[in-house]
Formats: sequence, structure tokens, C-alpha cells
Amino acid sequence: MWLFLLFVAVPMIEIALFIKVGGLIGLWPTLGIVVLTALVGSWLVHMQGAVALGRLRESLGRLEDPSEPLAHGAMILVAGVLLLTPGFFTDAAGILLLLPPVRAAVMKYVKARVKIKSFGINAEAHTYHESTGPIDADYTDVTPHDHRPVPPPGRHGH
Repeated sequence: MWLFLLFVAVPMIEIALFIKVGGLIGLWPTLGIVVLTALVGSWLVHMQGAVALGRLRESLGRLEDPSEPLAHGAMILVAGVLLLTPGFFTDAAGILLLLPPVRAAVMKYVKARVKIKSFGINAEAHTYHESTGPIDADYTDVTPHDHRPVPPPGRHGH
């Protein structure tokens, strides 16, 4: 039910704000503000998204719980959608979500209401062994005799 109210209330708020702002400053300045907030919002989302992606990579690299950087990334994505949606109310909500203190407050609110039962990463699957030098091995050339290239002098396969 609350989702239905949201889909009805937000457009009504936006229409009312467009009428009020348009009446105060005129049509073209109002449309200019809407386009400007979409452009600036896109740039801000890009910048904040890059930071969030870097934090997610760091978290995964340290094999830590990635839920917080993922949540910040999701909120930045929502902020981008709100900023690209024409309107003053959605722009204000989008700009607020781009502010790290606001996202932290949202995270605190959500954390108080959501419990994670378990989280795990298989550390064995992420083991990396670096080679320390050349690998010594024996080999047998199985190329058919009529297709073998002539070996350089002094070199023979085992």
C-alpha cells in the first residue's frame, strides 16, 4: 500500500513544485534548472560511484563483508535515478543520497532493522601462488616425423 501511495504522492508533489517554481521564475529558467540538475547529478553520481566501487574492491580484496560498500553503491545508483528523473523533489532526494553522512544515517537505520545471519568467503578459492623462477621439466616431442621442423644444432627433445 505504501508503494502505491509513493507512486501517487511523488508525481503530485513534483507537479505542484513545477507550477510554483514556474510561476515564480518562468518556464525556461525552470526547465533549465531541471536539465542542469540532471547534468550535475550525472557527474556527481559518476564520481561517487567510482569511489564506492573502489571501496567495494578493497573490501573484497581484504575478504571482508562487502555489504556496506554494496549498500552505498546501491544508494548512489538510486540517487542517480532520482537525479535523472525530472523534478525538484526527486532532485533534492537524489542530492541528499549523494552525501556520505546521509548515506551513513540510512545505513545506520537499515542496520538496526536488518540482521545478517551469516557471511562467508572461501579463502581457499582465492589462493594465489606466484612462481619463483623457471620451471624445470622433461618433455617428449610427439609431432609426427614428417611434420617436424629441423631442430637447431645442439638442441634435441627428450
